[in-house]
Amino acid sequence: MAVTAVLLAGGESCRMGREKATLSWRDKPLWEWQLEKLREVRPRKLLLSARVDPPWRPAGVEFVPDLPPSRGPLSGLAAALARTDTAHLLALAIDMPFMTADHLRYLCGLVTAEAGVVSQIDDRLEPVAAVYPAAALADFQKTLKSADGSLQPLIRDLIATAKLHVVTISKDRNLYKSLNSPRDLD
Repeated sequence: MAVTAVLLAGGESCRMGREKATLSWRDKPLWEWQLEKLREVRPRKLLLSARVDPPWRPAGVEFVPDLPPSRGPLSGLAAALARTDTAHLLALAIDMPFMTADHLRYLCGLVTAEAGVVSQIDDRLEPVAAVYPAAALADFQKTLKSADGSLQPLIRDLIATAKLHVVTISKDRNLYKSLNSPRDLD
């Protein structure tokens, strides 16, 4: 199945204290690792969502500015869905270096024509390594304009309306580990 893929790199990295995308992880910057994984999935189009176009963005990766107002990954996902020309959008956060291309392909294999997939670990949904149906664009735009603008309630609404299916993760929990502070790099 053809998908559009987006690397979400628009976070402010407050807890990390510097831009996560350029952090060295096993001798390469995080952005290189994450783009390699997305390329291995062979998306029809590869997007980079951020607040500003970063100087490290390679040729062939289309920059998509986060939609205002700035609401973290919600803004980036809404902007990427607006640029998606396939039935689904595969999203991956810049700060999830343990994620694998094999697992991303697994998630893509779980989608249906009408619905994407989001992982759940215990009671926590993982919306920044998920596959969204292009049909969810209106839901993202509506939430972005709302007073709350929170991603988790939106994901729950997409599940309730069958636009997202949930896959429970039990064995591969570390794939979803995020690097949020300098301590996480150790």
